[in-house]
Amino acid sequence: MIVRMHGFAELGQGLGLRPPFYEAAAAGTAPVDWWEVISENFMVEGGNPRRVLRAARSHRPIVLHGVSMSLGSTDPLDARYLDRLAALAAEIEPAWISDHLCWSSFGGHSAHDLWPLPYTEEALAHVATRVARVQEGLGRRILVENVSSYLTYNHSTMSEPDFLAALAERADCGLLLDVNNVYVSARNHGFDPMAFLDAIPRARVGQFHLAGHTVLPTHLLDTHDHPICDEVWDLYRHAVARFGGVATLIERDENIPPLEELCAESRRAAELARVARAERAA
Repeated sequence: MIVRMHGFAELGQGLGLRPPFYEAAAAGTAPVDWWEVISENFMVEGGNPRRVLRAARSHRPIVLHGVSMSLGSTDPLDARYLDRLAALAAEIEPAWISDHLCWSSFGGHSAHDLWPLPYTEEALAHVATRVARVQEGLGRRILVENVSSYLTYNHSTMSEPDFLAALAERADCGLLLDVNNVYVSARNHGFDPMAFLDAIPRARVGQFHLAGHTVLPTHLLDTHDHPICDEVWDLYRHAVARFGGVATLIERDENIPPLEELCAESRRAAELARVARAERAA
């Protein structure tokens, strides 16, 4: 039996709440277990998105997923952003809050991108301190997500999974394991994605992401605009065998298909998870 850290329930299969699904989410008719929303899209009080979010929350659990906390930046943490996030969390009462292990701002300017960090002791100490401050401000643990990467730093002194494991321990946070990002980075940099998963501490993983990507001549690009490929499905099955029944999200941000098509991917994830758990228990 895998003992998971407190605060990250096994919610089942979820989808990203995007505008084409607002009506079904507000009415509670979508066949999903929970919704994940991009925090920044709902941090303005009032308006239709906030109305939809309140209605959706009355039917299903909600998870807040941020893209601009910039945990790895040397800029000061954005106090106004964190106050607005805390206010949204107080109203919606999300199952949890997550953001990315990256930096996306410098000198007060945001690039709206998710840049990887050098995996060094100095970077680890810096990010762990910032995650701890965020958690203290929000009054809860957060999940930190691995990002897709297209470059590495020559002065890194540890691997990405070792860095994630050390961060989770030092900051006492959870991890959002993006299985597609593991696969994309593994293909781009030539490492074994299965070994990456095996190096992550079981108890710290609170959520999975599954998504599609774009295959380019020189690399894979994390785009969230394609169906999930067979190799990522295989990696997901390995992840479930290692980490157990972790809440799983299907991400789709471009070329969004009808809700039923994404629900079919969600059902496939549920079946793969069922088989993987049964095989582990046998």
